[in-house]
Amino acid sequence: MDIYGIEKLTLVDYDGYTACILFTGGCNFRCGYCHNAALVDVRRNYSLIPDEEIFDYLNKRYGLLDGVAITGGEPTLNSDLPDFIRRIKDIGYSVKLDSNGTNPQMLEKLWRVKLIDYVAMDIKSTPERYSDVVGIPISEHTMDKILTSIEFLKTSGIAYEFRTTLIAQYHTAEVMAGIADLIAGAQKYAMQRFNNTESCLAAEGLTAVDKARALEYREIMYPKLSNILLRGF
Repeated sequence: MDIYGIEKLTLVDYDGYTACILFTGGCNFRCGYCHNAALVDVRRNYSLIPDEEIFDYLNKRYGLLDGVAITGGEPTLNSDLPDFIRRIKDIGYSVKLDSNGTNPQMLEKLWRVKLIDYVAMDIKSTPERYSDVVGIPISEHTMDKILTSIEFLKTSGIAYEFRTTLIAQYHTAEVMAGIADLIAGAQKYAMQRFNNTESCLAAEGLTAVDKARALEYREIMYPKLSNILLRGF
């Protein structure tokens, strides 16, 4: 498994768990606000961390850590993800997966064999405006995969959340109402604050939505979503 980074302790990335974060490399999106920009083209920025180094750490920390969050990049691009997670589960850890939802087949496979305990899926925008946010043209086929992932998570019984990093240039009241329609009835939805840092991929000209506006958006979305969190505000 291609792991390029590890954050050995997090108390905030996997709600309710003391966890570590493992970072996969490569992504099929190019979101300008992405904080893990160096992972988009890992060949120029990172060296692989050997699996045995990772599992040596996880074995030693079991009992002090109780969860592992796998993020990226886009983890579901890796065909060996199920085997890798199985080794983590065999130690006894709970596993959270971050995904952009473009590989519903992988999500279903991981769920079917009970390898994931929680999924956090990014919702970038409404379907017609996805390309604006992700930095590449989104085909109808890719959008269908994202919609399939949304429906799968809503009906599978797995614990999950949908989340959106709010960008003033992209996320208007109209867009947020459209997102609410898209994921209506979801178990949990998080609006995340954007922080423009040097680690972003291409964030020049992008600005954060302030808390007052985020609260307005929450009120707009409440008729369709009952559990809305503000994260980082």
